[in-house]
Amino acid sequence: MHFSLILLHLAGATLLLLYAVHMVRTGMERAHASTLRRLLGNAKGSEVKALFGGTVVAVALQSSTAVAMLACGFAASGMLALPVGLALLLGADFGSALVVRVLSFDLGWLIPVCLLVGGIMHLKIPGQTVRETGRMILGAGFMLLSLRLIGEATGPLRDAALLPALSGYLASDYVTAFLLGLAFTWLIHSSVAAVLMIAAFAAQGLVPLEAGVPLVLGANVGSGLIAFWLSRGMPVQARRIPVGNLLFRLAGAIIALALIEALALPVEKLGGAGAALVNLHVAFNACLAVVSLPFAGAMARLTLRLIPDPVAKDGEKGLLGRRTSALDRTVIGNPKLALTSATRELLRMGELIESMFAPVMHLLVDGSKEEIARVQKIDEDVNSTHTEIKLYIAELNRGGLSAQDIRRGIELTDVAINLEHAGDIVAKNLLALAAERAQKRLAFSTAGLEEMKELHARVAENLQLALNVLVSNDLSTARQLAAEKERVRDMERHSHEQHLMRLQSGIAESIETSDIHLEAVRALKEFNSLLVTVAYPLLMENGDLLTSRLARIG
Repeated sequence: MHFSLILLHLAGATLLLLYAVHMVRTGMERAHASTLRRLLGNAKGSEVKALFGGTVVAVALQSSTAVAMLACGFAASGMLALPVGLALLLGADFGSALVVRVLSFDLGWLIPVCLLVGGIMHLKIPGQTVRETGRMILGAGFMLLSLRLIGEATGPLRDAALLPALSGYLASDYVTAFLLGLAFTWLIHSSVAAVLMIAAFAAQGLVPLEAGVPLVLGANVGSGLIAFWLSRGMPVQARRIPVGNLLFRLAGAIIALALIEALALPVEKLGGAGAALVNLHVAFNACLAVVSLPFAGAMARLTLRLIPDPVAKDGEKGLLGRRTSALDRTVIGNPKLALTSATRELLRMGELIESMFAPVMHLLVDGSKEEIARVQKIDEDVNSTHTEIKLYIAELNRGGLSAQDIRRGIELTDVAINLEHAGDIVAKNLLALAAERAQKRLAFSTAGLEEMKELHARVAENLQLALNVLVSNDLSTARQLAAEKERVRDMERHSHEQHLMRLQSGIAESIETSDIHLEAVRALKEFNSLLVTVAYPLLMENGDLLTSRLARIG
């Protein structure tokens, strides 16, 4: 086979592998996002829980990078302590390695099963959860198929004249091999795909074990570099977690490589060429998690020194003890930096709204007038932040901007307006209803309260999604957020119908709290609809949004 044709087949198989990994991850996010977020939320209590929680979620998403981005979102909102976040990523890296171990087994017989079952579920059976689960199964089938295609495409390379010289060079120069594995993993943005490909090359005899070891260890560092790169524009609280994880992985990989080379450790005893590299990958991440976990606190202190909090000027403290503004007028002449500054301030505005929204259910059930008034006071800070952002962007627009910068400024202004409206819904609608309930000393029915709690929890998760979209511009997350609008509407409609049935049954609590219940669930739906607008600019830019609704979800 001609060499160019071999490369074409290999490139096609590689892209199929990357797409398959993406399919599994997006299917899991869309079908079971609330479950995954609840699992991560439960894991935030301690480092050990976070380690196991990160492992489980990474196995489900087949991506440690996806877990890292979720952790960054939690950290940016102040909901995740830095040592716990580091433990979460250590577990996620181990979970990702377990995925590689499972996929490296001979599962060729599963290919037609996955394609048949997944195709039927995704194309023929109605229901969002079933369709997205079918997408996951299809993605697993495509992954197994791509690995087979990679093996077939690389088979003729064993007879190439150039390959022995290149393999021999990499085997003798482990530093170059290490850097090559790092760069390749960062380039394709998937450590799962990178390690699987390296193992497939080794199994075909294209890469000797001496070169495969530094390639795999470099791929592990490249995995940490991906999350570091994707989080570079996020707030400092979010950036510290990927930086700490990258330092853990870099130190661990260098130590492991030095020990293997210096002590001539028998890596070949871990299995055949390909299996040995996969087992090394799993063992490395397991040892890194166990050894690094006790040092999560020390690494947290180091990253705080490397990425300190911005210094606030005297008097610039908000109601929550944070900087009053992230708007930097010294960069007003640089549109890119100024728009980034406005984005950071929008994120802070979202965090203020989150601090108002989080205790809503508690206040609706048994909040005192003093507690309600204290939370309502935060809306003043939201309103002032909204005004500052609009004036800042208006001042920026008076300069010479490109069409792209002008459009981005308009998008950020629209987000600020919608977030301010969302804050008003909390302060003037939901909290006003809480005050009315407190004054009349009313109690909701058990079923009605559960419906409201479930709806509130779903909207709270969507608020996190909106903040993630704001800082990461991730298209898949934007699509997921847009799809949540219909789900929340269905939940509101279901609660409305169930409440009317309770009224017909004569349940006293439902009769007494009828107006409050109906207005509260309607306000939660409207609040959620405003959150979804954060995703609209990105969806429109990629052609996923029509003038009135989504053109497609996947």
